[in-house]
Amino acid sequence: MSVSVRGGRVGERARRIDGIPKATGAHAYASDLSAENMLWGVTVRSPHASARILRIDAHAAARAPGVVCVLTAGDLPAARTFGLEFADQPVLADGVIRYAGEPVAVVAAETHEQARRAAELVEVAYEPLPAVLDMEDALRPDAPQLYEFGNVLRHVHIVRGDPEADAEVCVDRYYETAMQDQAALGPEAGLAVPAADGSVDLYAATQWLHVDRQQIAACLGLPEEMLRITLAGVGGAFGSREDIHVQIHACLVALRTGRPVKMTVGREESFHAHVHRHPSRIWIRYGATRDGALVSADVRVLMDGGAYASSSPPVLGNAATFAAGPYEVPNVRIEGTVVYTNNPPCGAMRGFGAPQVCFAYESAMDALAATLGMDPVELRLKNAVRTGSTLPTGQALTGSAPVRETIERCSAIPLPPEERATGRDPIAYPGGAGNVGRGEALRRGVGYAVGFKNVAYSEGFDDAAEATVTLRPSADGPVAVIRTAAVDYGQGLYTVLAQIARTELDVDEVVFEPVSTESGSAGSTSASRQTTMSGGAVLGACREIAEALAGRVLEEPITRTCTYHHRATTGLDADGQGSPHVSFSFVTVRAVVEVDEELGLVRVVQLAAAQDAGRVLNPQGAEGQVEGAAAMGLGLALTEELRLEGGAITNASFTDYLLPTILDVPPIETVFVEEPEPDAPYGVKGIGELATIAVTPAIVSALRAATGRELNRVPVRPDDLVGIRPPAATTGRAPIPDVPGQKAIPEYHGLRLGQQKLMKGRNT
Repeated sequence: MSVSVRGGRVGERARRIDGIPKATGAHAYASDLSAENMLWGVTVRSPHASARILRIDAHAAARAPGVVCVLTAGDLPAARTFGLEFADQPVLADGVIRYAGEPVAVVAAETHEQARRAAELVEVAYEPLPAVLDMEDALRPDAPQLYEFGNVLRHVHIVRGDPEADAEVCVDRYYETAMQDQAALGPEAGLAVPAADGSVDLYAATQWLHVDRQQIAACLGLPEEMLRITLAGVGGAFGSREDIHVQIHACLVALRTGRPVKMTVGREESFHAHVHRHPSRIWIRYGATRDGALVSADVRVLMDGGAYASSSPPVLGNAATFAAGPYEVPNVRIEGTVVYTNNPPCGAMRGFGAPQVCFAYESAMDALAATLGMDPVELRLKNAVRTGSTLPTGQALTGSAPVRETIERCSAIPLPPEERATGRDPIAYPGGAGNVGRGEALRRGVGYAVGFKNVAYSEGFDDAAEATVTLRPSADGPVAVIRTAAVDYGQGLYTVLAQIARTELDVDEVVFEPVSTESGSAGSTSASRQTTMSGGAVLGACREIAEALAGRVLEEPITRTCTYHHRATTGLDADGQGSPHVSFSFVTVRAVVEVDEELGLVRVVQLAAAQDAGRVLNPQGAEGQVEGAAAMGLGLALTEELRLEGGAITNASFTDYLLPTILDVPPIETVFVEEPEPDAPYGVKGIGELATIAVTPAIVSALRAATGRELNRVPVRPDDLVGIRPPAATTGRAPIPDVPGQKAIPEYHGLRLGQQKLMKGRNT
């Protein structure tokens, strides 16, 4: 794409370079792709959560009109499994089914409708097996074992100081979060085109081209250089495109038939074709002095990883290392466990383990403030970490940490004025036009939450991003050409990279070459890392060009390639001690809500966020990221939950999976706290995930303030807000059962099996 927008340097409100094509419909997404002589592929999926495949009869499907190819596990040419952390997920189920929706066969035909109808003709005989559908049941000694080593995927044990230290005041609480879906508007899609030499070109919606190539090539039995991947338009991701979806199936059929193959899923199948946010159960105990100084935190985190590993190990690593909150706590014990179940696989989603624990620790902080009779904002100010603080892992917080500043700036944002309880436009009541009341039972509440998250990968992963920049002359002045494999799936990365090039090279026009594996790896677009990592690579390349030019007139193109690395991190030792994260971003969110207590309906009146950004490179883009993240946090707080029966998703549609609409998202007031991060390009920090993390507990805090109810689970349902108020519980559930030898396993179980570990220590 070519960019000729005037202005748009670092720090300015730059117009999105892809904004007009996307707004006008000219932008081509992966599902828009086509090729001459193209086949269509459709996946056959299991309806069972746990079963044994007795036989597959594809004869009727193979004879159906237009059908060219039917593949089952017996047709796979090379590696039969793939995966981000471990290669544990079958390309096609080979004898055993571990979740409802698992791929069993692939059918390819001349048209999409022919392929879909033929897929219905594939007959699979199943023997249902006992299923593990509850994360606590997975820990029972008598539970069915999904794998020979058991159901525990990873356990993290963190201890610092004396977790049994005496405290004058204690609160003990239990919290739950549901399974949430990324719900990207663009479905999973890709196009595979075979070449005469046996290689293949793949055009796909993804978040990391090079790690896709690593997994796909192994399953095709090809050297990586014989698989070329080009980024197709990505209609959103939020973590769901980190894992393989249709890529391997499309390439297998293309190589088998010698024809291009397109695969794109419908909305219902999309819910089965990607991972989801991990549901969690969290037990937390805070101890404090009577004046509010935290003494101890004791936390148990249990997560449901579903049938396959995906990103579960690093998600748990994040959840565990953040579980005590962004607070000074001298004595800490955190036990985190993620288990395998026969539920759909869970993996990366915006926030990556941080939203679950933030809901727990911020809710517990509110409970502590109430017990102490202390203002919840003052309690947070008193205990907030700062530069120089020591985290539960023993890591010193050496970067910028303006936590107090975010709390103070958020508190200073004006509250919305009180509205009349009666006589409003019906759309302005909780429940909108569907509300049968007219303000007779409205209660208003205000709540706060502070959240934090890492930037970039963690736990010893050697994170890097490569970019190549060329400065070339033209009749209208010099032009910067950027070559990168970094994925912009809607967050505005290419706009920021163009701003950096314009600033460093004093140009107006920036051109991006096609994004493909022909460029060096830029890492995944996840972990709030790309502005830091690819931005750092582009910045480095531009400065090398500027140094080479050294005031001379540009007559010949100058090209430089730069690879950016962040500072080294470490893994966790047996006591969870180490320096696992690069840097941290912080946010404070305030929510104002109205509740109709007779109907259990909620209206979020305002969200206010003060976000630590290091330095804002594009204010317009940054504000958009906060607003989008806030909407996702609102969904988890009030409406979004994947419902399962027998392990199968029962609400796999945008009719039944309730996303917030434009009428549900309130005005969002955003301010940025700019305290540059040392050693980061321009002092930047990632910003795309933070509001999601803190909006959920802020809204629930406001609901508690309005209703006086405990509200220990999200999403909060209307039934939770009506009827008799239950008494506040201490824990509400029994402690997590012990697992024999659990604390002696600081590393992943998969290592004991010799499973292929693609990215040791990867954490997003």
